Amino acid sequence: MEPRKKQTTENFIKEIRRKTKRVFSSEQKITIVMEALRAEMSVAELCRKYSIHQAQFYIIIWFFFLL
Repeated sequence: MEPRKKQTTENFIKEIRRKTKRVFSSEQKITIVMEALRAEMSVAELCRKYSIHQAQFYIIIWFFFLL
C-alpha cells in the first residue's frame, strides 16, 4: 500500500472550486437574458435572484448577442 500524498492548500482549494463550479443550461441563460431585456429589475437584483456575479451576467448577455 502506498502512502497518501500530502495535498497542498492551493490544490485543495482548486479541487473544491472544480467540484462546485456551476454550469448553466441554455434554458437558464435564455431565462436570465429575457428577464434582463424586460428591464423590470436592475442587474444587481437579477444577479442576486440567480446567485451569480455581475461579471458572469454580462458574459451570458455577451454570448447571447454574439450568437
